[in-house]
Amino acid sequence: MEIAYPVGTVRALMATDQVTDATRRALTERLTTETQPPQFFSNYELNLLRTICDRLIPQSEHHRAIDVAGGIDSRLAQGKSDGWRYDDMPIDEDTYQLGLAGIDEAAQKLFGQPFQQLSDTYQDQVLRAVQQAKAPGESWKKLRADRFFEELLAESTYHYYSHPLAQEEIGYVGMADVPGWQRIGLDQREEREPERSK
Repeated sequence: MEIAYPVGTVRALMATDQVTDATRRALTERLTTETQPPQFFSNYELNLLRTICDRLIPQSEHHRAIDVAGGIDSRLAQGKSDGWRYDDMPIDEDTYQLGLAGIDEAAQKLFGQPFQQLSDTYQDQVLRAVQQAKAPGESWKKLRADRFFEELLAESTYHYYSHPLAQEEIGYVGMADVPGWQRIGLDQREEREPERSK
């Protein structure tokens, strides 16, 4: 992704009185958290999830990758959820373990190797098969592949864009929550919002 806003603008805004202490603490924690060992998943499962997340949200241009998979692992270890699920889906913990096993199983059936050993092109083909509910394997008889993909993509996107570095990429300053937002019309910019790079 091309960074359209000056590097450091969001991080600089975090240090101002425009951001509440609670928001600043949460964002600073996200910014300073290093990659963690698995808390819920096995080492293999977490590495597999990291590989999958790298295909869903490539981060090659970052100096330091945002640990999307680690965020999912941490949430599951804490027993947290977003408060809802499809009625035909198992609980989140089971969904993720079945889904990861299903992706590896589909990779084996389609290309004869575990997902992590496949080329990017083949990995994308496996993920596309999961997204389209066409992935082979026994795991998908217990779990709807398309729904798992939807949940995985939504949660990956959430963890990515809740990180200050991702917010900086898109010029998001919604965390500047002290003064409220007055200019809400199209192309109206608050003074605290960064201007796009020329």
